[in-house]
Amino acid sequence: MLEQAALSPPPLIGPRSAETFGRARRVFPDGTTRVTIERDPIPRYMHHGESAFLVDVDGRRLLDLNGNFTTLIHGHAFPPVIKAVTHQLRSGCCFANPTEIEIALAELLCARIPHLDRIRFVNTGTEAVMFAIKAARAFTGRPAIAKIEGAYHGAYDWVEVSQAATPQTWGDPEHPAPTLHYRGMPRAVLDDVVILRFNNAEGARRLITEHAARLAAVLVDPMPSRGGLISPTPDFVSAIQETARRHGILVISDEVLNLRQGYEGASALYGLAPDLFALGKIIGGGLPIGAIGGRSEVMAVFDAASGRPALPQGGTFSANPLSMAAGLAAMEALDRAAFDHLERLGDKLRIGLERIIARHGAPLSVTGAASLFRLHPRRKPPREFRETFLTPREVAVMTELTRFFATEGIVLPNAAAACLSTPMDEDDIALVANVFDRFLNQRASLLDTIKG
Repeated sequence: MLEQAALSPPPLIGPRSAETFGRARRVFPDGTTRVTIERDPIPRYMHHGESAFLVDVDGRRLLDLNGNFTTLIHGHAFPPVIKAVTHQLRSGCCFANPTEIEIALAELLCARIPHLDRIRFVNTGTEAVMFAIKAARAFTGRPAIAKIEGAYHGAYDWVEVSQAATPQTWGDPEHPAPTLHYRGMPRAVLDDVVILRFNNAEGARRLITEHAARLAAVLVDPMPSRGGLISPTPDFVSAIQETARRHGILVISDEVLNLRQGYEGASALYGLAPDLFALGKIIGGGLPIGAIGGRSEVMAVFDAASGRPALPQGGTFSANPLSMAAGLAAMEALDRAAFDHLERLGDKLRIGLERIIARHGAPLSVTGAASLFRLHPRRKPPREFRETFLTPREVAVMTELTRFFATEGIVLPNAAAACLSTPMDEDDIALVANVFDRFLNQRASLLDTIKG
């Protein structure tokens, strides 16, 4: 067992957070409304955000590397978004009728992202993925999908399969076993999900071909966050795309998170030409949003102009004008110069972290691209999901890393994608690097507990 003395005390959680959590436990099942909320040992409650920083209810200011799970690419309270939403709020927050502003945001996205001919707005990334899969089924007449082991695509039974597979459940490397995600999940769902291993090109070709007759789509996250934040190899991208095309299977690119990799998104960076996209997060400017988009002939399944469409889709708050206004303001500000700025900062930080690791000889590694990065308690970066599975000692190291950053005034996600935002500058990058350097200096004995 790990020596308790090797661990630092929990980061300062002020009395107001403690009091607030006490209230929350009386109305929420576990005191929160999202399973993703980090607690050590309780959540830190936030009062407000300002630019790249958060201020908690006890007045503590922290550099935010979470960005509401990579959503806030412009940081908090971005002035153009505040202005746009305030203006729209005075005109009304939602209507049963369409508005001009939804067309403006759709025009921007369709003009910017290759292969995005038509688009539909929904309210979350989960909805975007769900309706993209339904669109693929409606277009092909087939029920099944293939997805990457360990990849997160929201809360829809079929995409939750093997989202949290373990060495005890994930099965044969050549034929990964589809695994249930929650107690009571219908086992029948497993029959319509084929599991692929990330960057295993030959395995992807073989499994897609083997199940081709019933596959509607291959669902791909170009760089799965929970799968390690690893870039796809060209061979893997080609294997998926070419095999799917050969068998009339659609390719869905889930860029809910990874659209932030570049001006045209992640698929364009990695040579993927999807039939459908699932979008979200940054396109809403900090307000709830999701979108399904893709080739005109596929998106025609939503067309209700001549009666009932092949795929009916609606939602009370879909394309609500507040999200549309916020999203348009945020995306207009995300010009090529903004992406170049984020790329420079991201490269500088990842290179800096790698140099610090090398100098200390620490059993850690860095993955990521553009404005995203993730630290791993392994000397060699993982190549796929199975190599990201952590031992109890490695979990303790990552918990301590997040805890140490919190005590130094930085929010660092635990074993997940961290992100930069446009208000950040080189001083912020230097701060992150310096805190990481101090962690390696002060926690050397803890790092010695893992082999890496």
